[in-house]
Amino acid sequence: MNHSSADLLDIYRRMMLIRKVEERLGQLFLEGIIPGTLHQSLGQEAVAVGVCRALREGDIITSTHRPHAHALAKGVSLPSFIGELLGKGSGCCKGRGGSMHVGDMTKGMVPSIAIVGGGMPIATGLALASKLRKEGRVAVAFTGDGGVAEGIFHEAVNMGAIWDLPVLYVIENNRYAASTHYSRNTRLERLSDMSAAYGIPGITIDGNNVLEVFEAARDAVRRARAGQGPTIIEAMTYRITGHNRRDPCNYMPEDERQQAADQEPVQ
Repeated sequence: MNHSSADLLDIYRRMMLIRKVEERLGQLFLEGIIPGTLHQSLGQEAVAVGVCRALREGDIITSTHRPHAHALAKGVSLPSFIGELLGKGSGCCKGRGGSMHVGDMTKGMVPSIAIVGGGMPIATGLALASKLRKEGRVAVAFTGDGGVAEGIFHEAVNMGAIWDLPVLYVIENNRYAASTHYSRNTRLERLSDMSAAYGIPGITIDGNNVLEVFEAARDAVRRARAGQGPTIIEAMTYRITGHNRRDPCNYMPEDERQQAADQEPVQ
């Protein structure tokens, strides 16, 4: 697919915005200005930007305990996003949610759900509502490789499949569920192969290649909007920071971390 220079520049700007915001948030957290905890997604920007770019304004997403990139990619305003993390009434959730609970329904993002896998059934329900009301909206559930090990993942995907719901299940496989490598949670090399159990398409892509992410999401969105049901997209990526801001990443091999730093999407 051909992309104009303006499109490519806009994609890059969106990824760079997320990167710079996340880096600054890390500093503010260490200074004690941001309360609670902080789960960053440095290194995973291409997944959020690529998927959300394939959506229409009326489409809707659910997110996870690591929601910052999803929020900014889906159009949650930067002032309301920052206000939320600072606990201000001007925040997108009135300052009551904090880092793990950001979102704005007017922008098509359900306030993020920190329960692992918790957004999967919500997105499935949103897709069911869209189908029953003939709204033409597509729902996207973002989850991590750890979320795939939750029972609710399988219940939600099965329901989406048997009812041909307009929903995408996006697995951001950053290799580690907290400190547990995904190979210890499954016998599958590709998590997208789980799609065979539900009779729906599944694809594994380079989650650090924003154009590959966009094109895979665009095709899945078209399929969903045409009434052909859900797709599982596994985007292989890597978080180049810890599980949270206090995580020293001692469980990550040094050569693996260096390779990830060399291949991260913004660079």
